[in-house]
Amino acid sequence: DSKKEEFRKYLEKSGVVDALTKVLVGLYEESDKPPNAVDYVKRFMGAPTGIDVDALRAENEELKKKNAELIKTIEELN
Repeated sequence: DSKKEEFRKYLEKSGVVDALTKVLVGLYEESDKPPNAVDYVKRFMGAPTGIDVDALRAENEELKKKNAELIKTIEELN
């Protein structure tokens, strides 16, 4: 339980608790509740919208493979 308490203190100290409280109070006070509460929280917290994380991960993996191939080619040329 000391790990939980330490983590709670970390969240408080870093401002996460305050930020989450503000966004949840804002959502509660919305007269017209948004259809997607998660998107509301993301937007409030400043997260970009419309980003396909899976596509970015796939692109990242492809770029890592291409990079490894290029490094191998350079090593072969030297």
